[in-house]
Amino acid sequence: MSRPLPVVFLLLSGLLALLAGCTRRESPADAGTRSGTLLLGNLAEPQELDPQLISAYTDQNIAVALFEGLCALDERTSQPVPAAAEKWTVSPDGLTYTFHLRPAARWSNGDPLTAHDFVAAWRRILSPSLAAEYAYLLHPLKNAAALNAGQLTDFTALGADALDDHTLRVTLEQPIPYLPALTAQPAWFPINPRVLAQFGDLRQRLPAWTRPGNLVGNGPFTLAEWSPQSRLVVTKNPSYWDAASVRLERIIFFPTDSPEVEERNFRAGQVHVTYGLPTAKLETYRRDQPAALRLDPFLQAIFLRFNTTRPPFTDPRVRRALSLAIDRDAIAATVLRGAGTPARHFTPPASAGYTARATVPTDFAAARALLAAAGFPGGQGLPTLDLQVRNDEHQPRVAEVLQAQWQKELGVTLTLTPLEQKTWVQNQQTLAYTLSGAGWIGDFVDPVTFLDLFVSTGGNNWTGWADPAYDALIRQAAATPDPAARHELFQQAEARLLDQAPIAPVFFGTRAYLIAPAVRGWEPSLLGLHQYKKVFLQ
Repeated sequence: MSRPLPVVFLLLSGLLALLAGCTRRESPADAGTRSGTLLLGNLAEPQELDPQLISAYTDQNIAVALFEGLCALDERTSQPVPAAAEKWTVSPDGLTYTFHLRPAARWSNGDPLTAHDFVAAWRRILSPSLAAEYAYLLHPLKNAAALNAGQLTDFTALGADALDDHTLRVTLEQPIPYLPALTAQPAWFPINPRVLAQFGDLRQRLPAWTRPGNLVGNGPFTLAEWSPQSRLVVTKNPSYWDAASVRLERIIFFPTDSPEVEERNFRAGQVHVTYGLPTAKLETYRRDQPAALRLDPFLQAIFLRFNTTRPPFTDPRVRRALSLAIDRDAIAATVLRGAGTPARHFTPPASAGYTARATVPTDFAAARALLAAAGFPGGQGLPTLDLQVRNDEHQPRVAEVLQAQWQKELGVTLTLTPLEQKTWVQNQQTLAYTLSGAGWIGDFVDPVTFLDLFVSTGGNNWTGWADPAYDALIRQAAATPDPAARHELFQQAEARLLDQAPIAPVFFGTRAYLIAPAVRGWEPSLLGLHQYKKVFLQ
């Protein structure tokens, strides 16, 4: 026979139940901190994980977790530091670099990483059949440009030789003082040729090798999961030469293309670090949560690309007119709100001591005169222009300002087409646009990483513009060892770029984002990329 429970016991049970109902549930970010899992906003669905075919900055964010070049870039100084190579030497004439690989370096499948793997990778990216957009980054190597253009076919002529398994000799066309920094770029990363050969011809695009279970890298993490439009997971690579110093167990990249959604996710504890932040929220976080807000310097130019193969942009006067009719100060004040500065030239200021003299002023009268000279007085006869923009925080809002400015000042009608990143990039690559928003983040700190975008043979020159005089200035700068003389050639090249206007600069970026206090070792990075091996959660 059961007895009634004492009243005090019933009261205590009710109190415990009430407390349990009020206990805050552990957020994914809190759980990630406990398990060593970094939750990271990354804006867009990955387009490509093959390091030699990557063209999107958001894909580079992932690639640097999976692969490692000869050198890495220190976040604070942007200077090269040893990575897969433990040291290097350079000849007195600056033409020969000798890199010494770490004997302990391994691929994620346990294979030794050798100098031969770097040579195989560089021969692959320069193969004309691969059509890699970033192949031009390897053109400083002896005979690289000729091999890439198909003018030479014997790839043993490339200035890259494996002297033994751990010694790599690099021979250049002319001295390039920033060569070690170049090797930190994904285009220079090694590939495991034995793994790729299982999927077909190395000189072709082989998407299957970059899928979970297939991808073999040499970085601190390895690919565990790729759920399209949901998440991509990398886990700690036990074969990495410096695995003992890697404190994160995994990183989850979320392709969240809406800054508003990302900001809500951050408040809900869904992510540790956001990719960006809505500008409308900047003041709120400055006032209420300053410790969560980061405003980092960023070597970035946001600009417009004109398709110079399509009328009316076959006429440089029309392109120049639209560039002159941009009120960049108004855009900075109404759209950016401290997350960027007006750009009146293309190369960000103080890039390794270089700041462009030539500028594009806001001059509506001059813009109207140029349009009239081109046969479109007051915009009459000019077709409606379509501006394709990435559907991100800034580009659609900047486009709306341009739409109003150009209609009021020039009589130009502009329509806007927002696109997700993959389509936006592909349309620029294939010239499937008339006018497009665009952005570029420096690969290293030097004006050449911006100005060599527009040489006629450049894989990332998505404007259709080809100017022999511009090409000659960039070639001459590459062959000029004196820094002052080299910068003077860049000054001339940038002046010509702004005058011919295949692009119109709009603003220079500042990276505004949110970061949880648990994230440690996350240094401000002028180039935006981080060495995840240095990051930990606490």
